[in-house]
Amino acid sequence: MTLVIPHARSVPDAVPPVAGARLTVPLVDGRRVPYANLDHAASAPCLEAVRDAVDELLPWYASVHRGAGFASQVSTKVYEQARDVLRRFVGARRTDAVVFTRNTTDALNLLARALPRSTSVVHFDTDHHAALLPWRGSGVRRLSGVAGLDAALRDCPTGPRLVVVTGASNVTGELWPVADVAATARRHGARIVLDAAQLAPHRPVDIGALDVDYVVLSGHKLYAPFGAGALVGRADWLRAADPYLAGGGATSLVSDRGTELAVTWSRGVERHEAGTPNVVGAHALAVACETFLHHGWPTIRAHEQALLTRLRTGLATVPGLRELSLFGAEHDRVGVVSFAVDGQDPGLLAAALSAEHGIGVRDGAFCAHIATGRLLATAGASGTRALRASLGLGSDEEHVDRLVAALHTLVTTGPTWDYAEVDGRWTPTPDPRPLPPFLSAQ
Repeated sequence: MTLVIPHARSVPDAVPPVAGARLTVPLVDGRRVPYANLDHAASAPCLEAVRDAVDELLPWYASVHRGAGFASQVSTKVYEQARDVLRRFVGARRTDAVVFTRNTTDALNLLARALPRSTSVVHFDTDHHAALLPWRGSGVRRLSGVAGLDAALRDCPTGPRLVVVTGASNVTGELWPVADVAATARRHGARIVLDAAQLAPHRPVDIGALDVDYVVLSGHKLYAPFGAGALVGRADWLRAADPYLAGGGATSLVSDRGTELAVTWSRGVERHEAGTPNVVGAHALAVACETFLHHGWPTIRAHEQALLTRLRTGLATVPGLRELSLFGAEHDRVGVVSFAVDGQDPGLLAAALSAEHGIGVRDGAFCAHIATGRLLATAGASGTRALRASLGLGSDEEHVDRLVAALHTLVTTGPTWDYAEVDGRWTPTPDPRPLPPFLSAQ
């Protein structure tokens, strides 16, 4: 079976289309407008190619690895083929393992559990929580910037070492100097894991070119929102570790020894994939990766960078708006911009942008509380929360211009509707917007 991208263009001349691109949403004044989805950094919509591929697979869906039926053989082939696609998408080595997980958080927790005993871990406190929280214990060193990496690794005790680095900031979209971090890590014999959750939907990821040992990513950020992510990288630590979960599929033999069970665990990647795997999610993720490779990064990057320039130029005209930055205004970044507006509650602004203008943005600390708080303070903004606008394949100039115009209106004249804070979230009062039929019927 060969993976085929449904309806793929033979000569790509535009970015891949997404499902929901023609979605309209209700406003509190009774109108409906095209939805301006500027929240891709949290979860990206589904590619049309992914949706079509999932629909094509569903009639064939069956058990994976353990079924003799033809549908089971098809599902197994689809699942294992997806590993090959992921390996190619990130430029993995032939011997690298591909373990399917739920998401980036799951993948990093799996790797944390698989580290050899007494491994020293060095990571950065500006990471989002998926890369910040799995590493515990006395062997963990948390840095506030890359300048201290060399000294931190030099001070690590003898033994295995791992450096955790983010490809693109979850808060600002700025690219981290991954190759430089890797070069420093190599001088001290350390391995590197790249959190590519925010990077992979925007830029190519290449294990060899970046000289990293592991890559983790999420399908829900890569336009494949079907509950799959992946850990790709060196197999030795994974093979030697205890299974991430104990259960069927992770074992090669279980026998009864009276009061105990004797278990022989699988030696391959299935050691960490206990239970019935998410074959639909793995296939969706693989199709998304194939679609990106088919369309080519220059087209995708050009689309995003043009919109990013337009967005940042427009936001700079909003009175009192302060953009957040780790490395400076001119640093290379993907299509993510976080900002605060003097005297404005980010949650109220986000609610009004949605209710009165049909715009989706994110407000809060973006699962990166330390980074967001520090960047707000550096920018001279008060509070611990900000707004984030993030671009993607479904974004266009009208979405950007609508956001800028709406912010001008809200900052200068205020909302036109009443809002109340309920359970920590601002909401229109009343909120007359009807739910879609599949929800309102329940």
